[in-house]
Amino acid sequence: MNESNTLSLENEAGFKALFQYATVGILVVSSGGRIELSNPAVEKLFGYEKTELTGQLIELLVPEGFRHSHVHHREGYFKKPKARPMGYGLNLFARKKDGTQFPVEISLGHYQLDNESLAVAFVTDITERQRFNDELEAKVKERTLELTQSLEREKELNDMKSRFVAMASHEFRTPLSAILSSRTLAESYTKAEQEDKRKRHISRIRASVKNLTVILDEFLSLDKVEQGKVEIERETFDLYDFAEDLVEEVNGMLKNGQHIRFSYNGVRNITQDKKILRNIMLNLLSNAVKYSGEQQTVYLDIDADNDQKKVVIRVRDEGIGIPQEDQKNLFNKFYRAKNATNIQGTGLGLTIVKQYVELLNGDISFISEPNQGTTFTIEFSLNHPGHENDLINRGQ
Repeated sequence: MNESNTLSLENEAGFKALFQYATVGILVVSSGGRIELSNPAVEKLFGYEKTELTGQLIELLVPEGFRHSHVHHREGYFKKPKARPMGYGLNLFARKKDGTQFPVEISLGHYQLDNESLAVAFVTDITERQRFNDELEAKVKERTLELTQSLEREKELNDMKSRFVAMASHEFRTPLSAILSSRTLAESYTKAEQEDKRKRHISRIRASVKNLTVILDEFLSLDKVEQGKVEIERETFDLYDFAEDLVEEVNGMLKNGQHIRFSYNGVRNITQDKKILRNIMLNLLSNAVKYSGEQQTVYLDIDADNDQKKVVIRVRDEGIGIPQEDQKNLFNKFYRAKNATNIQGTGLGLTIVKQYVELLNGDISFISEPNQGTTFTIEFSLNHPGHENDLINRGQ
């Protein structure tokens, strides 16, 4: 045996060993689309015996929905055969004997044997890789979402900080300036006949200090609510008397010619958190006064419905109203409508009101038209104790 024959036998033995023991599936297909050879890896991968594959059309291993198009692609390959991946950029699937479909990666090659064109397909099951890729993609999406949300929260916090600084610098400067100027003027009025002027500036100082206290109270209230430090303490009380006292308190804030029209209908005794309800109503009433002009009316209507077991409170004004484009942001922290920027306020009041209403398991809504006024409506459970309530239907 000469050296050439020895090399030929060695090459043939090497090919057979490679074909037999390769972990990737190998198929040899004729130009007519028939399977000529299959290695054990293919038989294991697809669940067929060797005798079941030999001579069969290669489309046997293709999902039924793709068989027709595969014939077209196969014929096209044999017209211009070259080594390349199959279906580049596409998701390829193969079909097992039991009908199961699974993702595959296929590389194609070709050679001539006795003037017959043959194609070699190297088939790899990429189910695990696909699962890993899917899991990786899901994790990337999850982390991207978390990062996006984190960036949005950071942006929101930065925006909120900017609004806070702008608001605080404005809202604190005004009363502090008033305090300083009034103090200087009050000290200059030393004569007895200047007593009235001195008292007027002392009153101005007190009002400014009260305004600062209100601003600080709003910050503290919001912080307590957001940290869950507000405890609900329900008690039974006369809602009509409670509302009358509030109206009397707000009367001290009225502008020239303003007045509050109060009407009440329903049962008098309710069980709720009196302190929280006071903060809600006082804020809404003082806002109605603040955003209304002189000679205008503020309306407070309360309906304590024993049949529906709920209380409905409406506070309506005839003031500047809220522009349509600002209404969606009205309960956001530090938000001021564009037509209210020259009116004193922190932009926290309605945020606190909404959270207080939610603590009462209630709802708050509003309707508003610019230059026609605004109506706020809050609803919450009557939660009465069950003893006799006096019915009242009166207005003033």
